[in-house]
Amino acid sequence: MFSFEWPWLALLAFVPLLVWLLPETEQARPALRLPTFKLMSGEQQTQYRRSFPWLWFIVWLALVGAAMRPQWLGEPITVPQEGREIMIAVDLSASMDETDMRLNGLPVNRLTMLKYVLQDFIDRRVGDRLGLILFADTAFVQTPLTFDRETVKQMLDEAVLGLVGDKTAIGDALGLAAKRFKDKDDSNRILILLTDGQNTAGNITPREALEVAKQTGIKVYTIGIGADEMEVRSFFGTRRVNPSADLDERLLTAIATETGGQYFRAKDTQQLTNIYKILDQMEPVEDDPVQLRPQQALFYWPLAFALGLSILISGLPMLTQVVGGFKRAQ
Repeated sequence: MFSFEWPWLALLAFVPLLVWLLPETEQARPALRLPTFKLMSGEQQTQYRRSFPWLWFIVWLALVGAAMRPQWLGEPITVPQEGREIMIAVDLSASMDETDMRLNGLPVNRLTMLKYVLQDFIDRRVGDRLGLILFADTAFVQTPLTFDRETVKQMLDEAVLGLVGDKTAIGDALGLAAKRFKDKDDSNRILILLTDGQNTAGNITPREALEVAKQTGIKVYTIGIGADEMEVRSFFGTRRVNPSADLDERLLTAIATETGGQYFRAKDTQQLTNIYKILDQMEPVEDDPVQLRPQQALFYWPLAFALGLSILISGLPMLTQVVGGFKRAQ
């Protein structure tokens, strides 16, 4: 919806009319001296004198329009009255490339399955502020806490294996989330940590990061990704192996339990989907939300028009002379 922030400034549009209605004094002089005016012919000067005031009046109207601060109000966005902030930490270690998951009947790696299911979870968190942390050799914030769910989904979709290394820094991911939540007051601080391995890298141990998280008041839900059985073909035939042998379930359970959260095990796509549904029930979207409308400023359009028309008016006599000389040369 289009609107003006200061519509009362429209009264300034009549100022030039009031000035023109004032009686002229005997010593009145032209308000603007234009040296290039003499370049025009007599007929051109007459036409220019007639249109000159009206052209500058249009410039004035454009400036008044810019001063009124035109803006476009977007569609309402639902925002909870009580802040709920959820950080999602996603493991990008090399083991996430293990193809032990199936999606729509096709074999896929763990990261592809995680992205697919997590997109739907993000869609349902209407009104929550979401953030995205990616970790491997270390951890970094890919998307700060925001109400813009589409951006979070896009950043998740663009995450690739090897972006941060090949190892797993669970401590760094937990510590970074605690740091991000430290300065947030009056909010429900939730971290959803998804990994398929054990801590093998990082600048801070998981136990140290856990103590910081407990002091910060973060509730952590940990999810262990990976099948517990798959068939591997070799020269000696087919054998069954556990692709999740390195998953440190004891650590993930401790992190979740000591922060008031819960540990989940996702062995396939359906289990991960069910986990997110459980999280929706455990951390429901806030009731009685308020609505905000994003604003987009449009004042620069009339301002640019006024500037362009001013340049055109000032250079019109010279432009007329150049065009006339070109025609005579032909």
